[in-house]
Amino acid sequence: MNDVTMYPRADAAAGTTGGQSEAPHVTVVLPCFNEETHVHAELQRICAALDASAYRYEILAIDDASTDRTLEILRQAEPTLPNVRVIALHRNGGAGTVRRIGTRMARGEVVVWTDADMSYPNERIPEMVDLLYADPGIDQVVGARTSEQGSHRLLRIPAKWAIRKIAEWLVGQPIPDLNSGLRAFRRRVAEPYLQLLPPGFSCVTTITLAFLSNRHGITYVPIDYAKRAGKSKFRFVTDAYRYLLQVVRMVMYFNPLKALMPIALTLLALGAAKSVFDIAVHPVRVATNTIMVVMTGLIIGSMALLADLIVRSRPGA
Repeated sequence: MNDVTMYPRADAAAGTTGGQSEAPHVTVVLPCFNEETHVHAELQRICAALDASAYRYEILAIDDASTDRTLEILRQAEPTLPNVRVIALHRNGGAGTVRRIGTRMARGEVVVWTDADMSYPNERIPEMVDLLYADPGIDQVVGARTSEQGSHRLLRIPAKWAIRKIAEWLVGQPIPDLNSGLRAFRRRVAEPYLQLLPPGFSCVTTITLAFLSNRHGITYVPIDYAKRAGKSKFRFVTDAYRYLLQVVRMVMYFNPLKALMPIALTLLALGAAKSVFDIAVHPVRVATNTIMVVMTGLIIGSMALLADLIVRSRPGA
């Protein structure tokens, strides 16, 4: 890989090729929902960091049907920030919907996801993009938070730990931060998985598990995490339930055999042991509950094999 490819220059960011602006190297997808007090400052911070870097870039500031002045402020900022494109959604779709739409609209070969709430160190975006250009074996760079500053901390920390352990069991490797909102990845690698993104916050978990389950390289960089500006949109009960449900869904989507076969084998083993006991105690009779345990094990095992066959038959599996 030559130096130009590894570190693309932004010298011609304002230049043209055949009458059209050159495609950016980086697209930042920025979901905006009721962020009126700080969204302009966040845009300026991201632009300043990327202006000082070697990359041509665009920022897709997508307003998710805000009920405050967020869209108005974005429209006012757009003429003063030439690399910002404002997109307005007419119905609230959630962070996952915004990120899916933005990623599909992106022109950059590297896509960055982040938030507009001042919590992530967005000045480090060029550093994360550098890692992708420097190593072709890395397909995603995730900012791993070193602290938890969100709301409901006493409930979120143990819940996130438990869900992260389930995810680590699925992919067979440690995951320092399963649901960080700051990440950079190769657009072409992510495109097949965009259809899997749920509407809510668990979209970041989904893209992490999708990459890891298909053996795409991910590296983690430690980042500070600040208390968010404005009011949190996270609802503990509803979003934690959806978060757990999405992890289970991803387990079944990528590796159903690993999820279901241990249950099936455990039931069959219990059924076999109970059958020996029944025959020893009642030589001419096997208890009904023993038969039910064995049949349940066989049914779950058959479902596991069928689901695995479906997974393996998918293109690219």
